[in-house]
Amino acid sequence: MRQSVPPAETGTHGTAAGATASAAVATGLAERLTARLYLLAWAVVCRLPEAWARRAFRLIADVLWRRKGHSVQRLEANLRRVLGADATDDQVRQLSRAGMRSYLRYWLEVFRLPVIPPERYMTGFRMYGDQEEIAFGHLAAGRGVIFALPHMGNYEIAGAWIIRRGAGSFTTVAERLGSAAVYDRFLEFRQSLGMEVLPHAGGGAGPFGILEDRLRAGRLVCLVCDRDLTSHGAEVKFFGEPARIAAGPAALAVQTGAALMPVALWFDGGGWGARIYPEIPVPAEGDQRQKIQSMSQQLADALEDGIAEHPADWHMLQRVFVADLDASRLPATH
Repeated sequence: MRQSVPPAETGTHGTAAGATASAAVATGLAERLTARLYLLAWAVVCRLPEAWARRAFRLIADVLWRRKGHSVQRLEANLRRVLGADATDDQVRQLSRAGMRSYLRYWLEVFRLPVIPPERYMTGFRMYGDQEEIAFGHLAAGRGVIFALPHMGNYEIAGAWIIRRGAGSFTTVAERLGSAAVYDRFLEFRQSLGMEVLPHAGGGAGPFGILEDRLRAGRLVCLVCDRDLTSHGAEVKFFGEPARIAAGPAALAVQTGAALMPVALWFDGGGWGARIYPEIPVPAEGDQRQKIQSMSQQLADALEDGIAEHPADWHMLQRVFVADLDASRLPATH
């Protein structure tokens, strides 16, 4: 935990205050510039020829990868865990390059989704495995379903496919990041696809109660869960190391009896691939905390399987593993 140095010991109180103010101004300017760039991209990219846009976004991905800033360093630290201890630096670097290209493809498709014909993603989205009919069968029978996903592939495309597949609207949770204008644009965009979007924080009592209501009504809830946004997540073994993931999906399943089903997404050539994993049942033994912990570990195991199959499409540019987390994120687990 960082401690401030008393002014009497430094003799630089005015300088430190000025530096803090300057840093705050710089941060505000950077956030406003980033917001304007996002909104400009939404307005411009969908008007460009697709081939031009794809080349531009691949170039941006390669430039960011070569610069190796904090986000790329974090991506490589996470991918090194996926590849294992025997991975060479060159293997990690090459995978992170593919990862940045995949990540920028996600953004390209988000900006262009308003002009992508629905027929394209309905025919280009392929569901692997045998759990699709089971999941949609639960919904048809009035049982709630929780799709728990990692930051993989393109979940906007997947969401649009789910709605047109016949699930109707589903409910999800969005993290408030950066500019309010960008958040509002994302909210408007996802609602236009047919999603109900709840804020992760800053929305009153929080989303958990609403999610419970939706699941008890036999609805679908989709939650990205491979990163804990609080200090109350579940600590699990993930790629051989302790990591923190969201406990919400397991807690909702325990509370409501909804089917908790992990999902992996990836880019499948020019299209999109997905796999729904079998339901994680609520354990018969143990108290609520023990049940949530057990189910969260099984969820982590399924996500690990999906990420290991398609590591370049895991867009995790933030801290996940306990060894990388700030100490303030850990107390609730212990």
